[in-house]
Amino acid sequence: MTIQSLSAAADGLYVAWSDGNTTTYPTIWLRDNCPSGFHPQTHERVLDLLALDVSPILSGAQLGEGNVTLRYADGHISNIPVKLLHDHRPGQRAHDPAAIQPQLWRAEMTASSLPRHGAAEILAQDQSLQSWMQETARYGIAMIDQLENRTSAGTDVAKRIGFLRKTNFGTTFEVVNKPDPNNLAYTSVALPLHTDLPNQEVPPGYQFLHCLANEATGGGSIFADGFAMAEDLRSEDPEAFQLLCDVPIPFRFSDQTADIRVYEPVITLDNAGAVVEIRYNAHLAGVFDMPSEVMADYYRAYRAFMAKTRDPKYRLTLRLQAGEMVVFDNRRVLHGRDAFDPSTGFRHLHGCYVDRGEFTSRLRLLAT
Repeated sequence: MTIQSLSAAADGLYVAWSDGNTTTYPTIWLRDNCPSGFHPQTHERVLDLLALDVSPILSGAQLGEGNVTLRYADGHISNIPVKLLHDHRPGQRAHDPAAIQPQLWRAEMTASSLPRHGAAEILAQDQSLQSWMQETARYGIAMIDQLENRTSAGTDVAKRIGFLRKTNFGTTFEVVNKPDPNNLAYTSVALPLHTDLPNQEVPPGYQFLHCLANEATGGGSIFADGFAMAEDLRSEDPEAFQLLCDVPIPFRFSDQTADIRVYEPVITLDNAGAVVEIRYNAHLAGVFDMPSEVMADYYRAYRAFMAKTRDPKYRLTLRLQAGEMVVFDNRRVLHGRDAFDPSTGFRHLHGCYVDRGEFTSRLRLLAT
């Protein structure tokens, strides 16, 4: 994009772009974003905003080769790149290669249509890593296959993205039937659809579940797009949807070493009203304590969302095989499991988490 013309006034800069659009830049914004106000190595802002006049006066502007020279009444001169002006136009967010639009899915997503990528390519090639991460961000879930038969094979893939998220269950965890479990995942009983650790202030982002063995009868995996369920609820029952957005509920987990609690809503929206997070785990929900006059309506809304987690319309079912790993956004995609019989064979999944911030950071670096 190039600048067709520009003009300076005391209170701002007016730019006409080659696509016919015009942009107004207030003088305080121009001074705040002068390149001289940033550290040359770290690119962190070092300008003291309070050292500026509240209304700097722009006295002149001249278009140069790739930059605009601005002169102020106090004698300050700025050389601002045209790219900076274009990429950060007031009222428009800068392009973010990690801001991938979610593609909602329901039961049309099957084990055969689920995005699938090879572990060796992801480990060896940044282009393959980027392609897999983009698909995982778009659908909230993807499969990686052909992993080596070792516990660390899955975490090696996760570390291609960034740091692993440590929780009270450790940096990694073993999903096996345990004699003294502190979580239902470590039993053989069925697990209804849920998100992990909603009791955390910030629940883990992407979950990696690497199948090392799945020989027992039963134990099929279940997934559902929580964003799709939330959007359907918004359309079908706006009052219920709004209650799940507005009313925080208690989530808690406790054992001998931890007692972790928060109050948060089941559905979180961003400033534009888009669904950005689901916290749903009926086993970790605490005792509802909202005002009595809200209670009955809230239970109706909560049951409406719960009913969708039981509806086959939203379900993706698959049986993980040894050497496969499913990766999904834990704050979007709900997961569960059929019961299994441990006497019929061994079932072992090795898991870890990578936070959303690490995931989006890696996507941006891969795009450069």
